[in-house]
Amino acid sequence: MSLPRYKMTMIAATVGLAVTLVGCSSNPKKEVVDTGPKSSEQIYFDKAQKSLDRGQYSDAAKSLEAIDTYYPTGQYAQQAQLELIYTKFKQKDYEGTLALTERFIRMNPQHPNADYAYYVRGLANMEQNYDSILRYTSLRQAHRDVSYLKVAYQNFVDFIRRYPSSQYAVDAAQRMKYIGYELAESEMHTARFNIQRKAWLAAIERSQWVIEHFPQSPQIPEALATMAFAYGKLGDQDTAAQYKQVLQLNYPNLLKSNGEVNLRAARKEGSWWNRATLGILGREATTEADESVIHESNTAPERSWINRLSLGTLDKPEIENKP
Repeated sequence: MSLPRYKMTMIAATVGLAVTLVGCSSNPKKEVVDTGPKSSEQIYFDKAQKSLDRGQYSDAAKSLEAIDTYYPTGQYAQQAQLELIYTKFKQKDYEGTLALTERFIRMNPQHPNADYAYYVRGLANMEQNYDSILRYTSLRQAHRDVSYLKVAYQNFVDFIRRYPSSQYAVDAAQRMKYIGYELAESEMHTARFNIQRKAWLAAIERSQWVIEHFPQSPQIPEALATMAFAYGKLGDQDTAAQYKQVLQLNYPNLLKSNGEVNLRAARKEGSWWNRATLGILGREATTEADESVIHESNTAPERSWINRLSLGTLDKPEIENKP
């Protein structure tokens, strides 16, 4: 018994479509084949320098990545890796920057400029904690997630421990101080929330942490006032009286005439520094103070990456009177 003509036509069409689909799947798009370097290492390096001088970081990254790929043991290999770290940082590719710093530290632990990799690792983690829009609003960084700041703080601790005499040590120490203020404010922000929900013990724990770890932070007055207030609420009047005595000696304006703690005044005094700067103070090294790049001694120009990342305060170049 033969099939009707229209059914035969449908079967033929179906088979034809299936063959076509199989044929397409078996002929994928041609992959781009790497034909190798198109220039010498020297040319790639020179192109990278010109791009960096012009602020063309995307072009500079391509040239530096070419050196890293095609000349891994070349004359400029390690230099290119350092400059690529800087380039990625300027492109705000902080994840990429971190990956490059970790690799450089792992592969070149004894390199004379390894301290730079440790230093930029802290900078990159610090920058990851900020949002390009929120940093310019009234939303304070310390009131958001500060996990990257905690990592950055440990990065700088590790850096200073390894390289206490590094040219970047002073800046790293200043950043640690700034991060400490942010972390202290973050703890006090949580303490305020705990006061609102009458979690007195939790508020005490947060305030105690600030006093123990960041005794020089602007949040100390509020931390002391919070502890005096919370201990009073817990019924521990003796401990509350001890903290009130400290307030009377150091911050008498935080006590009312009747001896009660003035938390509102304490909060204003404890957070002025961060509030006034909207959480953006202390990150000056990312400005365009000097757009020069580090070079090895045999090709060193008058300007350097040290001068670039230190706002021109370190490794100052000699000024020539060009005709």
